[in-house]
Amino acid sequence: MFGIIYVLVIRPQQVQAKKHKEMVEALAKGDKIITAGGIHAEVVKVETDFIKVKINDEGTIVKLSKDFVARKIEDTTAA
Repeated sequence: MFGIIYVLVIRPQQVQAKKHKEMVEALAKGDKIITAGGIHAEVVKVETDFIKVKINDEGTIVKLSKDFVARKIEDTTAA
């Protein structure tokens, strides 16, 4: 029974958490992200536990915990 639960629930969650951690660690200046709160932002500076992001065109920069990066927006507009 435990084996079935592990294969169907626990292992996929571990794989997803590992992919998310790798994505967050690979963030660099200029990457576009979506926060856990749904805010679209652009990475300005990556620090140890935080990232500084620009959240609007006026240049408002905020400090965001890496835990709250939901996903990276891939640039699909190839020239």
